[in-house]
Amino acid sequence: MIKSMTGFGRGEYSDGKRNITAEIKTVNHRYADINIKMPKRYSFAEEKLKSLIRKNVKRGKAEVSIIVESLTEDDMLIKLNTLAADQYMKNLVTLRDTYELTGDIDIRLLASMPDVMKAIPDVADEDEVLAVMEKAVALAAENLDNMRVAEGEKLAQDLLMRGQMIRDIVSKIEERAPMVVKDYTDKMYARIKELLEDGVDIPEERILVEAAVFADKSNITEELVRLDSHMKQLADILTKSKEPVGKKLDFLVQEMNREANTIGSKANDLEITSLMLETKSEIEKIREQVQNIE
Repeated sequence: MIKSMTGFGRGEYSDGKRNITAEIKTVNHRYADINIKMPKRYSFAEEKLKSLIRKNVKRGKAEVSIIVESLTEDDMLIKLNTLAADQYMKNLVTLRDTYELTGDIDIRLLASMPDVMKAIPDVADEDEVLAVMEKAVALAAENLDNMRVAEGEKLAQDLLMRGQMIRDIVSKIEERAPMVVKDYTDKMYARIKELLEDGVDIPEERILVEAAVFADKSNITEELVRLDSHMKQLADILTKSKEPVGKKLDFLVQEMNREANTIGSKANDLEITSLMLETKSEIEKIREQVQNIE
């Protein structure tokens, strides 16, 4: 099954005490890189949630956002930060005495200072909170996976189409290749005929040797067979693989380019060169699409 590395999934779950919303966005990346943003109070759940997401995201960069909304008073604590209060009190007294200010430092002023009184989630039962988070994240991951599979199917169809286009071009080159040596030999005979009219004597054996040397240097049979084989491999990977195939396809595209370059350099024929330019253009499009596959 082919999956795209890009996608988005959202999941919500509530246990009556708290409502959890999880969103996962994935983009291309060479490896699996998962980043979770959520309140620090719940950091104890980070590694377990990452492990859960990795079941669906084998390759790609995942940005995960988790929002926790408390629904009951039992799920909240009001915490007094005495360290912050002490610092504020000392500084306020210093400020008053230094500048000989009037006025009392009362409880309303002190309590209104940032971080002195703070409402925080009560997560005494971490396992309970984790269970709710896991359900929300699992839903988000499932929705993400569905989107990536749907996109992967489109990518696979496009790649299969381009692979078949290249196989069709290879067939044309196979038809043209035998004619290259014949054209070269005919041109050589025509040139020699001109020279013979000028009284130059060239043995026919020499002509045959030159033609054989050219035929050997311009022989692209092996490269064409390998390139066609790569296209068959591409189709097999796209239709039969059950595991992530992005890295395998990366390597296969490199091999396609290698054969295409060799054919282009050995062919010594304008028609084959033109067909190879088409081939390389399609291979580049395949390479670009492969970058999106997990």
